[in-house]
Amino acid sequence: MTGKVATPDALAAEIAEKQHGVVSARQLQRRGVEHEAIRTRALGGRLHRIHRGVYAVGHTALSPEARLFAAILAVGGPAGEEVDSVLGYWGAAGSHRSAASLWGLLRVADGPVDVIAKGLGGRVRRKGIRIHRSRSLHASDVTLRHGIPVTTPARTISDLRRATSGGRPGAVNPRELRRAIRQANVLGLPIGEESGRDRTRSDLERDFLRLCRRHRLPPPEVNVRIGRHLVDFLWRDRRFIVETDGYLYHRGKVAFQEDRDRDLELTRLGYEVLRLSEKQVNEEPDEVGKTLAGVLGL
Repeated sequence: MTGKVATPDALAAEIAEKQHGVVSARQLQRRGVEHEAIRTRALGGRLHRIHRGVYAVGHTALSPEARLFAAILAVGGPAGEEVDSVLGYWGAAGSHRSAASLWGLLRVADGPVDVIAKGLGGRVRRKGIRIHRSRSLHASDVTLRHGIPVTTPARTISDLRRATSGGRPGAVNPRELRRAIRQANVLGLPIGEESGRDRTRSDLERDFLRLCRRHRLPPPEVNVRIGRHLVDFLWRDRRFIVETDGYLYHRGKVAFQEDRDRDLELTRLGYEVLRLSEKQVNEEPDEVGKTLAGVLGL
């Protein structure tokens, strides 16, 4: 021990090193740095204000991880004492699209950062942060990724699904939701049954299952991997696949060509593929039901 006392600059750097370059005034004050010392360093350009009470240390170029961590610090903690959960310690976590990006399920997007906290109270708004409040948020719903508090893959998909179906803040478009779920499957991330009790990934897929039940068709397997592809519905004994296509999922020349390449490869593997549009499923259910019954030999 040298007996030396760490300077405010050294303390800020020590904390920020573990937090993607950001630190909160609360953290510095708990380490003994006075408010005036923080203010002096902010005025002198050694601390750069991101949100009220949250600073980047010695730089202004924030990575996506730094932006997210700064938002979590602005909304949550950390707590002043040790607790037995990530959520309990930090008080908030990255969620929705921000969480999906951190898990590698969606690309990083411009715009507000999504942060979730427990409860329904709190009207404070933070520029650049979309704050979600949830009474159903539990300690088990939050973990660490790259040292950042974030909702688990299962909770992330569940939040995205609820926001998207309800048109609420934090929503993604249906195609992005489908992509996020597929990417989670590719990466082997556990999403459990959060993508729907019947494992559907969209309202269109649920409509198709209702159609099958209404026409007394044998229930298909849902969202099944065949080779490198995840198909919507599979009757395995008939080697028959149905893909349900919404406009948002499959518009444009590139998407059209990808679908055709996909169908061709599945055909080479010995499967018959029937591709149905949203209009056919919702507006022509009797015709679809008869066609399926014929293919299935019923």
